[in-house]
Amino acid sequence: MLKKTLLSATAIIVAALPFAASAKEAGDLLVRARAIYVAPDESADISIGGKPAIDNSVMPELDFSYFFTDNIAVELILAVTPHDVAAKGTALGDVDLGDVTLLPPTLTLQYHFMPKEKMSPYVGVGVNYTKFFDADVPSGGIVTDIDYDSSFGLALQAGIDYAINDRWLINVDVKKIWINTDVSINAGAVTADVDIDPWIFGFGVGYRF
Repeated sequence: MLKKTLLSATAIIVAALPFAASAKEAGDLLVRARAIYVAPDESADISIGGKPAIDNSVMPELDFSYFFTDNIAVELILAVTPHDVAAKGTALGDVDLGDVTLLPPTLTLQYHFMPKEKMSPYVGVGVNYTKFFDADVPSGGIVTDIDYDSSFGLALQAGIDYAINDRWLINVDVKKIWINTDVSINAGAVTADVDIDPWIFGFGVGYRF
């Protein structure tokens, strides 16, 4: 539903704008700013049973693409995403695990179709590294401390750049990132192997240098 809404919004915007020819070329640096919607597809093996519950997040994102050829580029994606975390239906009932912030820099190798056209779709594959920080447990609860291990995982990507003029473009992008972390609660009294595996939907603008 969100993906369809983003694509519809892009179609409406681009239909109302006067477009000039644009071209992605070897040596270009493309900088994009997006608003991203992060939707975790979580699952876990928790030592006291139950299921994880991680809320969605909307945040700004910045990325940089460098073109080695007209079609092939490498992209670095930078953002932070805060999330509220809980464990539902455990042996101790529903447990509030507080909140944590993810720093998930992602590097993808992209192939850009039709780089000389106004509409240029692309696909990408790469690697993600996720660092967890600012873990904050709720005061007065049964959880006194929580620790998340960092994660390496696969990232897949697809998107469309639509040229506004020779330099500016509109972008729609979707990513699937595999994030796994081992979680230790109350100095290891409770442990969990958690897959977060978010879908990330982005909409924004870019400028080609």
